[in-house]
Amino acid sequence: MKFLYRYLKPFLPYMSLGLLIKTVGTLMDLLIPYILEYTVDTLVPSENRDRILLFGGIMVLCSLLGIVGNIVANRMASAVSRDCTRAIRHDLFTRVSYLSARQIDDITIPTLETRITSDTYNIHHMIGMMQRLGVRAPILLIGGIVVTFSMEPVLCLVLVSTLPFLTIAVAAISKKGVPLFKSLQNRSDDMVRVVRENAQGIRVIKALSKSDYEKDKFDVKNRSVAAAEQKSGILMALTNPLMSAFLNIGMAAVILVGAFRINGGQAKPGMVIAFMSYFTIILNAMLSVTRMFTLYSKGAASAARISDILAVPYDLPVSSDTQVYSHGSVIEFRDVCFSYPGMKDTLKHISFRLEPGQTLGIIGATGSGKSTIVQLLLRFYDADSGQILIDGRDIRSYPPEELRTRFGTVLQNDFIFAGTVLENIVFGRDIPMESVTSAASDAQASSFISALPGDYSYSLTAKGTNLSGGQKQRVLITRALASHPEILLLDDSSSALDYKTDAKLRASLRQHFSEVTKVIVAQRVSSLSHADLILVLDRGEIVGSGTHDSLLSSCPIYREISTSQIGGDVL
Repeated sequence: MKFLYRYLKPFLPYMSLGLLIKTVGTLMDLLIPYILEYTVDTLVPSENRDRILLFGGIMVLCSLLGIVGNIVANRMASAVSRDCTRAIRHDLFTRVSYLSARQIDDITIPTLETRITSDTYNIHHMIGMMQRLGVRAPILLIGGIVVTFSMEPVLCLVLVSTLPFLTIAVAAISKKGVPLFKSLQNRSDDMVRVVRENAQGIRVIKALSKSDYEKDKFDVKNRSVAAAEQKSGILMALTNPLMSAFLNIGMAAVILVGAFRINGGQAKPGMVIAFMSYFTIILNAMLSVTRMFTLYSKGAASAARISDILAVPYDLPVSSDTQVYSHGSVIEFRDVCFSYPGMKDTLKHISFRLEPGQTLGIIGATGSGKSTIVQLLLRFYDADSGQILIDGRDIRSYPPEELRTRFGTVLQNDFIFAGTVLENIVFGRDIPMESVTSAASDAQASSFISALPGDYSYSLTAKGTNLSGGQKQRVLITRALASHPEILLLDDSSSALDYKTDAKLRASLRQHFSEVTKVIVAQRVSSLSHADLILVLDRGEIVGSGTHDSLLSSCPIYREISTSQIGGDVL
């Protein structure tokens, strides 16, 4: 909960004003039964109508002040909780954006989604209700006890005798509540993961007729969440009946003792009426206190989960080496080894050098490590050993923004965002329209874009579901080319293109991007045959390296792929 103070600190003056207004409004509510007792026991027997009307008007005024004060204070509390939660959500989203790929793999995306949605909502609710009830309930509770003690100590002691039992019960329940709510949120993460997988893979599920299987899988997770929610709900629900039982026992004792004291002339009827009003106030205050403990349990569990993400250290630090040894986007891998978590030897001893303007082609079986080379080059992950250099400088010495702005990238399974075609191409960068249209022409996308209703203003759905596979790839290639990158990374970016369009794309890249260093990952030999250097990967190792012609004679794997696709050395 310590991290919350940092977000609440800017709002402390505003919160203090709101709490002051809340205090005044609460004191007005607390004053009404006291005035009622004075009116019934002192003014009514004197039959002084003017004073009765005067004090009746004072009670009405106190009621109005209490209502207005509580409304104003509640609105201020809502504003603080809204703005504070917005700041937390902003920082959480920002931190998630800068998590490394390895950290996201460890934490998982579903739990990040849950923490940025339901966990921040729990904190929002806690901050708001703590301001509303955190002052009012204690003042009503303590103030009610103090006033009743000044009015009738004996009856007050009868009532206060129940409070230790209430305190012990609430403390014990709250202590067990926080772990239960943490467990509930963790199970919610699992359910969100299943929902997310189903939403993304709905076509596969329908194609394989596995809807019932996925329903059963979701039902297991859903029941798990329901069981955890039921367990925590039952525990926290014990507070209200326990408090009502203890306080009603105390109330019955107060009525009994009060009747004897009135009969003995030691108390007056107005005092008992006021005492019953204060008892109701104290009862509601105690119920509010238990509600605060429930909200605190949820909020504390959520705050701990959010704090864990905000406290995740940056695991891709920037080193101090800033010396540039060469110019023109020289790329070099020196004996690079890498493994994903839970795997072994994803890449083994990868070494190559690519001069400025040259093209590197990477080919190999699925899972051989082709895309991993691209991800290491972008520094989504750090190599376990070896060095990766650009212009003779270790990529670990580049700030992430400086490193990645040098690239134009189309990743395997890249993403189309909801928005217009132009917004997906420009993507928040300062790119003139001439560059966009030129890049679309080079990417062979201008013909189909011009045929869309509104051309570049045409709205795309999330993941580009209203485009064909080849159209999506051409939009993504346009996005990569529009910024005139120094290095172009194309990871299986033309797999959905027909051979004719693919050939036109390669010809355009050779003509207009001859000075750009290119790294192309592909399954087609025809997409790589023009490359200056081709790497053939098998199980994370380079089993062949050279030009197309040299690999046909020296690498059996490459020759087998080429023969199966284009009939040997005939292009």
